[in-house]
Amino acid sequence: MALDNLQAQVNEKITGITAYLVNSQAADGSWCYCFESAISIDCYMIILLRHLNIRDNTLIYELAHRIRSRQDPSGAWKLFYDEPEGNLSATIECYYALLLTGYTSKDDPQMQKARDFILSKGGPHQAGSGTKAILALTGHYPWENTPEFPVEMILLPTWAPFNIYDFVSYNRVHLAPLMICRDKKFILPLTDGPDLSDLYPSTPAPQVDLPSFLLKAIKSGLKNIPLPTKEIHDLALSKLERFTLARTEIDGTLYSYFTSTFFMIFALLALGYESRHPVITKAVTGLRKMVCYTGVDYHQQETTSTIWDTALITYALQESGLVYNHPTINKATEFLLSKQQTGYGDWQVHNRQGHPGGWGFSRTNTINPDVDDTAYSLRALCRPAAHHPETMGAAWKAGLAWLLSMQNSDGGWPAFDKDTAKKWLDLLPLPDVKPVLTDPSAADLTGRAIEFLGNYAGLASSNHVRNGVEWLLQNQESDGSWYGRWGIAFIYGTWASVTGLVAAGVSPGHKAIQQGVKWLLSIQNPDGGWGESCLSDAERKYIPLGFSTPSQTAWAIDTLIAAGLRDNPAVTRGIEALLPLTANTGAASVYPTGAGLPGGAYIHYHSYRYVWPLVTFAHYLN
Repeated sequence: MALDNLQAQVNEKITGITAYLVNSQAADGSWCYCFESAISIDCYMIILLRHLNIRDNTLIYELAHRIRSRQDPSGAWKLFYDEPEGNLSATIECYYALLLTGYTSKDDPQMQKARDFILSKGGPHQAGSGTKAILALTGHYPWENTPEFPVEMILLPTWAPFNIYDFVSYNRVHLAPLMICRDKKFILPLTDGPDLSDLYPSTPAPQVDLPSFLLKAIKSGLKNIPLPTKEIHDLALSKLERFTLARTEIDGTLYSYFTSTFFMIFALLALGYESRHPVITKAVTGLRKMVCYTGVDYHQQETTSTIWDTALITYALQESGLVYNHPTINKATEFLLSKQQTGYGDWQVHNRQGHPGGWGFSRTNTINPDVDDTAYSLRALCRPAAHHPETMGAAWKAGLAWLLSMQNSDGGWPAFDKDTAKKWLDLLPLPDVKPVLTDPSAADLTGRAIEFLGNYAGLASSNHVRNGVEWLLQNQESDGSWYGRWGIAFIYGTWASVTGLVAAGVSPGHKAIQQGVKWLLSIQNPDGGWGESCLSDAERKYIPLGFSTPSQTAWAIDTLIAAGLRDNPAVTRGIEALLPLTANTGAASVYPTGAGLPGGAYIHYHSYRYVWPLVTFAHYLN
């Protein structure tokens, strides 16, 4: 394709995407795209409604329809298109939820296939920790075969060698209610519910025990509390209850997450709350408000991504030419400013010098800011704040200061909590959730923080950036790539790292950047695009997808442009591939390129097919 013609097509695509985004902005200045994650969340909502005897038959039917439509011909359910065979935990949850609806039975041929798959994989004993917890709560799995964190752990101070704040914030809000349920061995069975005993093989359940050193440390840490053992235990339960309720948002959800709210509801029931208690009723209402229409069916979201999507789109529109005072940008700016967090949260436990100023992920999030949302909100506000320092300067400075204060002592950036990477957590018998127990520095977070600081905050020569650069250079993979924690996966991490290094003033000729470029060029698809499987995330090595996706292709091209390869034939081929990918309606358009839990949860961001191509097209022309 002639270069002039290619640039004309890119210009036309920018105009089309821009017009679409401008016209799809909500009245309050935000953009509301579906946060489409695991099919499991649909299952959990059905389980919750049925066990609370809430007869929302319309929602249950819609969710059941979605679950059935995503069953593989083999009978299993998958987390992503190319997951080999199927996913055991997801299949158990879908099987259980569908039986609860009453719209299908065990005699259904596809349900029989699902049961056969579950048995072939070892049954619930081999499922993930969350699946076991949900089965235990509803009377289908023995609590004794799940790890028991003593509730007294909540009483240990933050300076103790082992304490609940060693876990990352989003894990803590799941762990706290589960500690209550496990302590009470609480179950809420249904008299008319399905019998799942035929899912279990004849082999006994494995015994799961916490390390003895942890139990001894907790016991030792309680010696200075001058109370009888039972009173200490009751005090711990009471503190766990207060801990949980104190972290509910205005919509009634716990930290704005479905799963933590689900466990909170069961914990409150375990503590004696009635099922129609106002706290529980409000929580359920908050969860129902998170149901979204995907364009095909209805999905129960784990959370909403409104602030993330709005920050990304506001930034992308300005990168592609929309002026800072355009009405669309003005409205988006007002929305983002209204969502800046001005109160202290759990992040302060490990960041005592920091002051509020960050942004969170979801619309209702007011107490749990994160590095990525803050960095992109600041990008979105950069141009407007520069022109209106009298009205936006204070917000900008507070956000920047909070972002800088969150840098880990090793030089990298975490997502939610500073310096939480304690090694003892690796010894817990929770292999499937090990990646979400702590919040270590990540290449994608670090690279994007540096890119923001270098390109938008004028801090390329600061110690913060120099330390971040050093961390990135030390954490490059042997093949030249970087692993990205919150996206799929090595393309994502390499994009963030290379663009960050260049923004920090590292020469494109530097060995690390050249190695990253060489790796990216080596994995380009025959069609000119890029595509990486979610299997990369689970196995921690690059695995090709077999077809190109819009977001991953855009990330790869943007990396090459930043490294000085704008006129390289590989970039030209990439742009030629990206143009039609933005209009693709097949598997490439829905493949999840966002990461949640490696091997357990992946995210299809509906905004990504617009945002990242738009940014890359703009960088290509400019």
